[in-house]
Amino acid sequence: MNVIEKTGRTTEEAIEACLKELGVTRDQVIVEILEEPGKKGLFGIFGNKPAKVKVKLDDDPGSLACKFLKKLIKAMDVKADFEVFRREDHILINITGSDLGILIGRRGDTLEAIQFLTNLAIGRKLSNKIRIIIDVEGYRKRREDTLIKLAKRLAEKVKRTGNRVVLEPMTPQERRIIHTALQNEWKIATFSEGEEPHRRVVISLKRTNKDVS
Repeated sequence: MNVIEKTGRTTEEAIEACLKELGVTRDQVIVEILEEPGKKGLFGIFGNKPAKVKVKLDDDPGSLACKFLKKLIKAMDVKADFEVFRREDHILINITGSDLGILIGRRGDTLEAIQFLTNLAIGRKLSNKIRIIIDVEGYRKRREDTLIKLAKRLAEKVKRTGNRVVLEPMTPQERRIIHTALQNEWKIATFSEGEEPHRRVVISLKRTNKDVS
């Protein structure tokens, strides 16, 4: 965490000097007032002491992400709150509120865009990259459950008919859910084909040595 101390005639002047040197804005730092201006010097004979502040660059990814999201969502004229959950390999931010469908979009397209922008913005400010997953009112969990059920149902259809099934275009994260849901189906194979953003999952029967011969 970058830390810097500065003095100034006023507290704000000292803070601004710190922000200028760090090259950041006020909402990206934690400010600690070390000395207030106007106090007398030693024994009161050396005149007024300047203000002294310590500014720490806030490099907590969850905090930075929430600050970015607040600005982004405010620009969309949406009011919302944020819940931050720290996981082993990522940070989950769940956005809560009312009438948040605009943040999800058609099949989660808007939500994916918000997540992409958040990771891009925060990644530029951090030396240690960490993945940030954005959710809205638990949408991703509901979508995951739906996709797992869909994958199981289509796998049974493939077993029954022998014909492969091509799903609708999905995001990399959603394709991963399908692959994971069927990875233990010994008769079923899954793979992706096509180019982004039209890349699709294909569910088919697993080829055997007999099929190859």
